Amino acid sequence: MMREHHVLCLSTKGFHRMHYVEWGDPACESVVICVHGLTRNGRDFDFLAQALLPEFRVVCPDVVGRGKSDWLYAKEEYGYPQYCADMTALIARVTARPDSGRLLGRLARWLGRISGKAKRICWVGTSMGGIIGMLLASRPNSPIVKLVLNDVGTVVPKAALERIATYVGKDPRFKTFEELEGYVRMVSAPFGPLTDEQWRHLTLHGAKQHEDGSWGMCYDPDIALPFRKGPLADVDLWQFWDAVACPTLLLRGAQSDLLLKDIAAQMTQRGPKPRLIEFEGVGHAPMLMAADQIKVVRDFLLAPA
Repeated sequence: MMREHHVLCLSTKGFHRMHYVEWGDPACESVVICVHGLTRNGRDFDFLAQALLPEFRVVCPDVVGRGKSDWLYAKEEYGYPQYCADMTALIARVTARPDSGRLLGRLARWLGRISGKAKRICWVGTSMGGIIGMLLASRPNSPIVKLVLNDVGTVVPKAALERIATYVGKDPRFKTFEELEGYVRMVSAPFGPLTDEQWRHLTLHGAKQHEDGSWGMCYDPDIALPFRKGPLADVDLWQFWDAVACPTLLLRGAQSDLLLKDIAAQMTQRGPKPRLIEFEGVGHAPMLMAADQIKVVRDFLLAPA
């Protein structure tokens, strides 16, 4: 049911491959792109993706530098301009109509024009993935018709960035997989009360075993470069939020330090004026693995636009 692919993307120093997994019928007109947080990967959405079938085709990329995607040659290019460019290439890939020979390809394109159907792109983004979605949805003629922002908003507080900077890019090594899982549980405790199966899933797909047998995290430590460029400060994204027009759902961990309660409330009065839903007992960020979290997202995506 799950398929693995890659799409070729371009940076200033050359091409790189962005890996993604895909669930559901490739011909399905309703596509959900799920994009993970800073140090995570596309397999975070396995539980959500299976719950969205068969109504949706679900595509979950590993942002460059994470998971099974390539690492950038120019480390200074880890940032939102590159991420948005890569996601544009992915959108082009997943919305392209397959050509099965010249005649059948022409027939498929003709039928597409007659039916008036174009693939609908819905976006589910956790933290960094949510910011990428917000940036893309704010642009004129954006293909995103529905947007789910998971525990990220228009202001990213300096204090939250400082907390993230204490662990991102440190490249710790552990003798055993069990020690690595213990570390993941510690730094990701704000994810909330996950099951043992879910913690193991998150650890397994975010892990890398090195040649010496030790275990570490499966991402380029240099994704932390933006945190090292100087004093950290609040990030203000209001100008992009005010330009988003598609139906939007805003999710928040009730104890989140990245999406503050007052900012979330302000967001419901501006831009797309989303519905806000909070999850108790969770900080940054809800992992969309629990049944109640999955139901909220599924109901929103299935509701008429």
